[in-house]
Amino acid sequence: MFFRTKPTTIPTTDEALPGRDVEMPVAAQHFVNGFNLKGPYPEGAETVYFGLGCFWGAERLFWQLPGVIVTAVGYQGGHTPNPTYEEVCSGHTGHTESVMVVYDPKAISLGTLLKTFWEEHDPTQGMRQGNDVGTQYRSAIYTTTPEQAEVVTTSQVMYQNALHEKGLGAITTEVAPAKPFYFAETYHQQYLAKNPNGYCGLNGTGVSCPVGLGVAAE
Repeated sequence: MFFRTKPTTIPTTDEALPGRDVEMPVAAQHFVNGFNLKGPYPEGAETVYFGLGCFWGAERLFWQLPGVIVTAVGYQGGHTPNPTYEEVCSGHTGHTESVMVVYDPKAISLGTLLKTFWEEHDPTQGMRQGNDVGTQYRSAIYTTTPEQAEVVTTSQVMYQNALHEKGLGAITTEVAPAKPFYFAETYHQQYLAKNPNGYCGLNGTGVSCPVGLGVAAE
């Protein structure tokens, strides 16, 4: 995942790798909390998806938050069905490395999840995150309800204003309704719980986001 130089333009459907019909085998349970990765999830649970660079460190941010039921990493936002990690890293699938976050909205707000998202990476970098370069590292939020989309849009405006006040650039985060989420290989799931000294290249801007409660307040 480190110092990869890959295409920085998302391929078209015709240019993307063909993929396959067979789903990627994945562990049944979350390595940290034992919850079923693919559900069923508790009644009232909601799902949102975040891309903020290398998904190893990104997933850990969210499984640590009280109120988050389960997390998983995968590939999303592109064209290739059921891709492999190597295919995504080639830059020829259109997918970004994504984190599925299933949460209890009565226990944690989407605003708090978004505060963590905005503050823990640099959403102004386009098709990269730090030294990780390529379309698979782009910043993204994929929503599953119109209500989520409204909250996301409001938070983006607020954080953009905060960034401008500090002299930083425009947010490049892709915000869209969720496309199919393809689970990544089992060894990527909860990677930093299995490999505590593993690579995490996430670095925020240092600018506070004026929404939600944040990790410390939880």
